[in-house]
Amino acid sequence: MPKGQLEHANLTVTDPQRSAELFEELCGWHERWRGPAMNGGETIHVGNEMTYLALYTNPDAIGGYRKGVPLNHVGLLVDDLDAAEKIVVEAGLEPFAHADYAPGRRFYFFDWDGIEFEVVSYL
Repeated sequence: MPKGQLEHANLTVTDPQRSAELFEELCGWHERWRGPAMNGGETIHVGNEMTYLALYTNPDAIGGYRKGVPLNHVGLLVDDLDAAEKIVVEAGLEPFAHADYAPGRRFYFFDWDGIEFEVVSYL
């Protein structure tokens, strides 16, 4: 049976640079690639050597997405949940739904475009 893992998720955002800077600080990631993309857009890939987020925009990207249409949330694993929450707050975003249940502690936040993220730590 094949084995796999999530390699990347491609998200449409209104400001890829702003989003990339948040995830670089929040997850200790780096920019892997940036360049032109389809429909007159641009993309920044930010992540590590194994996985990344492709942050895409084009002239029609307006943000204001709603939870569950079609995405519920993107989960991010961090080794220091309290430090991660501080970064989210300093970015002007609002953490909510703090919880501590198996398999770890977590909180959620919506980015500037209405995309929901879950930040979890198993430590």
